[in-house]
Amino acid sequence: MAKIKGTIVVDRERCKGCGVCVASCPCGVLALSVEVNSKGYPVARMEHPDACTGCASCAVICPDSVITVYRQKFE
Repeated sequence: MAKIKGTIVVDRERCKGCGVCVASCPCGVLALSVEVNSKGYPVARMEHPDACTGCASCAVICPDSVITVYRQKFE
């Protein structure tokens, strides 16, 4: 059976650091960074990228639609 690995891309300048994506991630992949964007908001980032399954819960729940999820199958 193929294993699916996910990754996300966050639009850093549009992210307002609300943390809703962090709370909604069932695998505990996301965290808010200590670095801030040009508006002074902490940005969502992948803290545990190997745990990402590409479920897209973070992208669906994001109020500003700044997260894009990519999924890749490995045989």
